[in-house]
Amino acid sequence: MAERIITLLIVDDHPVVRDGLRGMFAASADFEVLGEASDGAEAVALTARLDPDVVLMDLRMPGGGGVEAIAELTRRGLRSRVLVLTTYDTDSDTLPAIEAGATGYLLKDAPRDELFTAVRAAAEGRTVLSPAVASRLVSRMRAPGNETLSAREREVLVLVARGTSNREIAAVLFISEATVKTHLTHIYGKLGVKDRAAAVAVAYERGILG
Repeated sequence: MAERIITLLIVDDHPVVRDGLRGMFAASADFEVLGEASDGAEAVALTARLDPDVVLMDLRMPGGGGVEAIAELTRRGLRSRVLVLTTYDTDSDTLPAIEAGATGYLLKDAPRDELFTAVRAAAEGRTVLSPAVASRLVSRMRAPGNETLSAREREVLVLVARGTSNREIAAVLFISEATVKTHLTHIYGKLGVKDRAAAVAVAYERGILG
């Protein structure tokens, strides 16, 4: 059975980058690019109008940055997922982007197949975060608490890092979705984070995840 077509909005201030991404996704029957934006303000307006599944968001743009746009999309409660796609893993906006509500964070040099997989995962609301980016993220975080995760919490976190949804985690571990959410709440508290992406980042830094 064919996967459903995932709709996209491409946000980048460089026309060449937008053209390259549009061409890449147009070559696959799995994706449809609904539009392009060159800054954060335009991204918010087009996301509200076009309702894409995923917004590919650059961070550093004249006329309105990505972090502000992500925060505004989150504030408005729009269903579109934001996948940050930027050039440098040293970008100081990395952590703020995740905290603002981005579903994931990739670098522009990611292979095409990795990007496609990340977009599919983001469309399903699953966290997408490479280990290299994770290490950059935690370098900007305050030192988290040192409470040890339980064996079950580690199992949940490993599955989260693989992009597994709460429903899928519940099925794999033979527990309810409510129990999964409870484990996640405890994991966030112990790692000193607010969401799945940050939890994965800290777990990579601490060696909880290889």
